[in-house]
Amino acid sequence: KVFGYYIEVTKPNLSLVPEHFVRRQSLVGSERFTSEKLTALESDITSATERIYALEKKLFLRIREKVKTRLSLLMEAAALVSELDCLQSLSFSATVHGYCRPRLDNGVEIFVSGGRHPVVEANLPSGSFVPNDIRLGCDGGNFILLTGPNMAGKSTYLRQVALVVLMAQIGSFVPAQEAKIGITDKIFCRVGASDNISRGESTFLVEMNETAYILRTATPRSLIILDEVGRGTGTRDGLAIAWAVTEYIISTLNARTLFATHYHELTFIKHRSLVNLCMDVVEKDQEIVFLKKVKPGSSDSSYGIHVARLAGLPAAVTDSARNILERISEKTAKPAPASSSPPPKAAKADTGGLALSEPAPQPTLFSPGELLQSEIRNLDLDKLTPLEALNLLFRWKKELDQDPGFIP
Repeated sequence: KVFGYYIEVTKPNLSLVPEHFVRRQSLVGSERFTSEKLTALESDITSATERIYALEKKLFLRIREKVKTRLSLLMEAAALVSELDCLQSLSFSATVHGYCRPRLDNGVEIFVSGGRHPVVEANLPSGSFVPNDIRLGCDGGNFILLTGPNMAGKSTYLRQVALVVLMAQIGSFVPAQEAKIGITDKIFCRVGASDNISRGESTFLVEMNETAYILRTATPRSLIILDEVGRGTGTRDGLAIAWAVTEYIISTLNARTLFATHYHELTFIKHRSLVNLCMDVVEKDQEIVFLKKVKPGSSDSSYGIHVARLAGLPAAVTDSARNILERISEKTAKPAPASSSPPPKAAKADTGGLALSEPAPQPTLFSPGELLQSEIRNLDLDKLTPLEALNLLFRWKKELDQDPGFIP
């Protein structure tokens, strides 16, 4: 890299060096020479990379000019090839994994017999995935409240229903024995816990933002997947929020919904649209076995201490947790004193039988005007259609009327 290419000759052989060799460097035991041919070769080698790039660019520009004259034909061919590639991929997956052809109609029912999660199933040994049925919107039951312990398969069940609906509507066979899918306009999913620290949004605020978007946007044609709504705050606040969200979806949205929760108090809600399901578990000698099977009814325990022990928590911790749980259960199980006050008023008849008392009005943390400011800041104008913009303006005016003292 410093002296370039050279020919090194030891000093005993210097007498043999041709006259046209040019001395380049002298060392203790040898001399280094170059020549016109060697200099020309060196120039060709060092400039080869630049010439390669120049040639590639020349050829690329030549091909690009030819492609421009056939652009419409190439785009059409690319679209056909991509569609063919997609269809053959779906066909291959359906053949390998034994999917069935779904029946789609304009109804609101979602019926799946022997449904499976395509991704989870692909990562398990053949035949080990436990299939489950789903009847949503059938006989009026369009809200499923799913309870059960951790690790029992609630989240998998929720996701597999959404995936089966999605696969059916893109034209794919679905992982099930039989499927009848009513057309769905949107699939809403509120699953997991994440925060947005850079924007000052806590885990619970992100959860509430996503839940608020669902409640404002979903229609009776939508499919809603909710997993542990309200778990990011205090137990009483979270239960109240989960209860109110359930009531709102049932009474106002009437959307097809799967709601997985550890708030077992929600199973006390009675409504013709609400169906209680739970994950089947076998318990024997303080040992539990998750059967991964969905059955009618509700669960009265989350088996959190059992799962903590399976995760490797020290025995001293889990034993102490069990004792604390027993003491808490004994304290909360004490009978309440008799009261002569009348029972709470039942919900109005048009709610379809929701056994809910009318809550007292509570002051809100943010005014409608402040909520409007936050929503406008987070609005993506590039993705907003004219119709959506008009709907937003109508709703914002209605909400601002509730807060006439708001100053932007």
